Amino acid sequence: MSITQTLLRSRLLEALTSPHGVDRYLEVVNPMWAAREVRARIVDVRREVDVPGHPPVATITLQPTSTWQGHRAGQHVQLGVEINGARRTTRVFSVSSHEAGPGQRFTITLRANPDGVVSQHLVERAEPGTIVHLSQAEGDFTLPAHVPGHVVMISGGSGITPLMSMLRTLQRRTHRGRVTFIHYAQSPEHQIFAEELADVARTGYGVDLHLLHPELGDPALSPAWLERLVPGYRDVPTWACGPAPLIEAARAAYDDGSDALRVEYFKTPSVSNGSTEGEINFARAGTSATNSGATLLEQAEGAGLSPEFGCRMGICFSCTSRKTEGTVVNVLTGETSSLPDEDIRICVSAPEGDCTLDI
Repeated sequence: MSITQTLLRSRLLEALTSPHGVDRYLEVVNPMWAAREVRARIVDVRREVDVPGHPPVATITLQPTSTWQGHRAGQHVQLGVEINGARRTTRVFSVSSHEAGPGQRFTITLRANPDGVVSQHLVERAEPGTIVHLSQAEGDFTLPAHVPGHVVMISGGSGITPLMSMLRTLQRRTHRGRVTFIHYAQSPEHQIFAEELADVARTGYGVDLHLLHPELGDPALSPAWLERLVPGYRDVPTWACGPAPLIEAARAAYDDGSDALRVEYFKTPSVSNGSTEGEINFARAGTSATNSGATLLEQAEGAGLSPEFGCRMGICFSCTSRKTEGTVVNVLTGETSSLPDEDIRICVSAPEGDCTLDI
């Protein structure tokens, strides 16, 4: 770490720039300067799949700030973007590029979900130069330090992204073992990374590639089919990622408990697992609002208030406020807390029932 970075991350400077923090001032001068937060500049947006009448898929190349600690193949990242000047919205996306070190460029590959505000914005409207906000890389769906001689990878749809990160990493490491790569897509036209996978099929030594399209008559995932393809597959380390039906089929094929199978699929986090009926009191402002179940930051903004915030992802602590009473749930972890007079991050805290904040 350089002397400049040490000074920027010092407690003294953080105290002098309170309550906003040093990153708020650095961001004004240059959005790619940061002491603690992670941001990134979009370098390139490239379409992977563009079938008329279906949501397009794009790969976005990101240049992160020096605060990015790098990622392991298979991990994901929380990405926040401000759309049309509105408050920041955050979603989780898998990294699709090979493993990378601190400050190095990486890619995410995503489908423009018809109901996804962030994914549609990134695929359809984001341009090079756009600044986005990031968490550090997260997740344990990763390759081990020492990769076995034979591994199986199973994916469906956009679930191919973390497995493509793994495959690219193994090729970069010049992995000398065998990889059985199984991917299900709606049709050949819907195939993500089609050109690269075609090259893998031609020249990818050690990669046994199977691109399947059930609608065209290709076999579904089943124990009998897997056994023919990989004899003794239940003992071969396997990574599977995709929609719930594919993961359920994989678990059934591996006897739903095999240590060889590792799975990953994202679910929309539940904002609250308790009652949302109640009233939110913003004590300092002398106003209140009916609990909608959204995060306290969103409800405060909905009530016309402008509390301090930074990343909107629970990372920078800029939005920390005092909850004097009530129960809140962390929308990222699902943990609840009913302690009185506690400091909470209102961007990732949703109230259950009545709640009072010192805002």
